[in-house]
Amino acid sequence: MEKIKMLTPLVEMDGDEMTRIIWKMIKDILLTPYIDLKTEYYDLGLEYRNETNDQVTFDSAEATKKYGVAVKCATITPNAARMSEYNLKEMWKSPNGTIRAILDGTVFRTPIIVKGITPFIPTWTKPITIARHAYGDVYKNTEMQVPSGSKCELVMTDKDGNETRSLIHEFSGSGGIIQGLHNVDKSIESFARSCFNFALDTKQDLWFATKDTISKKYDHRFKDIFNEIFEAEYKEKFAALGIEYFYTLIDDAVARVVRSEGGYIWACKNYDGDVMSDMVATAYGSLAMMTSVLVSPDGVYEYEAAHGTVQRHYYKHLKGEKTSTNSVATLFAWTGALRKRGELDGLSDLIDFADKLEKATIKTIEDGVMTGDLALLSSLPNKKKVDTEEFLLAINERLKEML
Repeated sequence: MEKIKMLTPLVEMDGDEMTRIIWKMIKDILLTPYIDLKTEYYDLGLEYRNETNDQVTFDSAEATKKYGVAVKCATITPNAARMSEYNLKEMWKSPNGTIRAILDGTVFRTPIIVKGITPFIPTWTKPITIARHAYGDVYKNTEMQVPSGSKCELVMTDKDGNETRSLIHEFSGSGGIIQGLHNVDKSIESFARSCFNFALDTKQDLWFATKDTISKKYDHRFKDIFNEIFEAEYKEKFAALGIEYFYTLIDDAVARVVRSEGGYIWACKNYDGDVMSDMVATAYGSLAMMTSVLVSPDGVYEYEAAHGTVQRHYYKHLKGEKTSTNSVATLFAWTGALRKRGELDGLSDLIDFADKLEKATIKTIEDGVMTGDLALLSSLPNKKKVDTEEFLLAINERLKEML
């Protein structure tokens, strides 16, 4: 068959360790034989980030703003052990965090459902997408340990130098701890618009939850901003598609989610989203079966796997040992980016290819051919555990039949 043509490049962000190996396999086996692949390539592997003083990460984010769609491999966020292992100049920040900040994006994570892997919550027959606000709160906190006898206050100084004070606590009988959190209206507004736009894009209901009854200013501000933007900009659009925006308290949301069948987007503040995305991923089966897309309020998309670099398998690979690493989430990052590129450029062949590659991947697993992690989870009677490359080759055989 003639290769599918692309009009506009994707931004391609390469990564680290085992996912970097899988990245090349996916391109060689499943993409370049069928697509005249056009990408603007950035190496976000830790060695090159270190070599460029992390400039490559900033460059890749700016390129994503220019072209509108990116696909990213998993990357290492270094700790102290990585400093010595990679001889780093400094402990570079998370590439995901840097890119999120530049794109002002919201992370949407959705489980991939396949026959034979039953969610731990049996009513979940449709995927639940977690939308996490990726700015502020405890992740940009200021905190102190406080000695006994201290008095702690919040102090706000306005632009004219006027102070407003509010007592936090008088630590008269015991020492303790305090923590200062913040968020900004602009970021909350971007979060809201990204969520509403994603709901329209995927034609799904949107749920949002905070604890505004207890946090009457902080959490209530989130609730108010979401409601104001929905009423002014999205209410009629939602009604036209027959979808709903639903607000409730976070504890009520958890109870409703557990009793639900799924099939909606659940928007969460930063910490809630951090926790709930792992809960949802585990309850559906595996973080390796979870897609992740960063969406900016002005419609820029960056697709990636929800998991890390699979370090343990990489060390086995370096020893020449076979690995059985699950490549589904990384593969679906590629299909998501190719589909979105096709939608934006009006390329039906590219959209159709992305759809068929996803179907071929799911059919491979449902035919009983799968990596070791899925073999442990699957209830299918006749399972065949295959290695990393064999799994991609098996997908390719089914893809050929569909094209």
